[in-house]
Amino acid sequence: MKRSFKLLSALCILALMASVLAACSGSNNSGSSTNGSTNTDSKTNATDTEKPADKEVPTLVWWLIGGTPLPANFGQAIDKMNEYTAEKIGVKVDIKVASWGEWDTKINTIVNTGEPFDIMFTNNGKYSKQVAMGAFADITDLIQTEAPELYSLIPEEVWNGTKVDGKFYSVPTYKDSSLSQYWVYDDKLIQKYNIDFQNIKTLQDLDKPFQDMKAGEGKNFYPLQLTQNEGINGLFNDYDDMTLGFLPLGVKTDDPARKVVSVLEQPDVMANLKMLHKWYKDGIINPDAPTKVEGEKYRPFFAAQAFPGAEVGWQINANVEKYVMNKVLGPLYTTSTIQGSLNAISANSKYKKEALKYLQLVNTDSKLRNMLAFGEPDVDFKSIDGDRVVERTTDTWPLAAYSQGTFFNMAVTKGAPEDQWEQVKKLNEEATASTILGFALDVSDIQTEVANSNAVLDKYKYELITGASDPEKVVPKMIAELKNAGMDTIMQKAQEQIDNYFK
Repeated sequence: MKRSFKLLSALCILALMASVLAACSGSNNSGSSTNGSTNTDSKTNATDTEKPADKEVPTLVWWLIGGTPLPANFGQAIDKMNEYTAEKIGVKVDIKVASWGEWDTKINTIVNTGEPFDIMFTNNGKYSKQVAMGAFADITDLIQTEAPELYSLIPEEVWNGTKVDGKFYSVPTYKDSSLSQYWVYDDKLIQKYNIDFQNIKTLQDLDKPFQDMKAGEGKNFYPLQLTQNEGINGLFNDYDDMTLGFLPLGVKTDDPARKVVSVLEQPDVMANLKMLHKWYKDGIINPDAPTKVEGEKYRPFFAAQAFPGAEVGWQINANVEKYVMNKVLGPLYTTSTIQGSLNAISANSKYKKEALKYLQLVNTDSKLRNMLAFGEPDVDFKSIDGDRVVERTTDTWPLAAYSQGTFFNMAVTKGAPEDQWEQVKKLNEEATASTILGFALDVSDIQTEVANSNAVLDKYKYELITGASDPEKVVPKMIAELKNAGMDTIMQKAQEQIDNYFK
């Protein structure tokens, strides 16, 4: 049973915007990060903390996600940011970039080995487990004393969506907190093959257009280009993952009974997995998908969590004349959409206060925000109308804008709607809510079962979500191994927690 945003006023104010570009975003390349956006008031001078006198300026290590290789001017761009922030708040950053394909492995390695860092981008698929491992600092009290502007900027409901055991361990990005799933097409192909893309809503609807493209464009053309880590973005969006980030388990977002189910065994999911397998055999999907780590810049079609105007950034990154897109799901609120983009501070950082002050500046200062999102001023972008609009002049800036901070103090890219963020707010206002909205699974008592089950998933996932394996053969085998690994225990604990939460 879906509930409208208005009927959940207390729970679903939810940020008026916190999202997966989901978000964010749609695939394993730098184009997946949607472009920046506007704020009616430039807040360049929002934070006026003075640089400490006669002290060495600390440099924070900040791990972010993005494209590789890094452009030649990356260091120069960071130097310009550091000149600015050293003057503003007496803090610099050393930004480390984990590529789209290596991010899962790299971040896990950093946390597991205790490699030093100060700030780390994370999300719902990892966050609760990383907190349980003691990787992140408890900032519940510190956020209010050291970064009060940041605390007041982000709505209470969004902060609450990041809580683990009643405490804050991360700063949520304040943007599109509800999920809207879009399918994106190269307009040249839409015109060439006379595709009625606005009425395509299911994977099955895509079969004929894909077959037409394949037949017309030739043997080495793949209408659906996938990578191993993601497959087709949003394939399981109808199921709330309880912030576990474990695709075999979830609750149907509109299920009033809030029943935890084995997702891969559901008829709708199995039908989609079978379609992917058909496409793989037909040559619709690239044959190296199960092993491909980095996505191509140009994709004829892709799926992405997005919002109006996001296609402008993708066009620039892929050097495409025009992308068109159509919303196929949402807007929808889940706890995971709030946790889709978070920045956490290391529990071992010597500079916890400085890290919070830096994140405060990112979220309140338009000049810094635009540099993080778009790159080096007058090289990667040119400012138009103050800090409100930018024209991007390169397609090489690697950092994912959705991973850094709010969109609401960031410039709109030239060509995007001037009211882009007003439209995002409208999507949030119209969003329906998962029936378990607000719930986040506590994994502290089931960490062994979760780890063992994830190990089983990793054996099969890449081939399953890229269509390379036959789901009718693989899923039963996989489920049997998951049960031996403790999946039934996870289901039982999750159901007990949900039932108690919604008493």
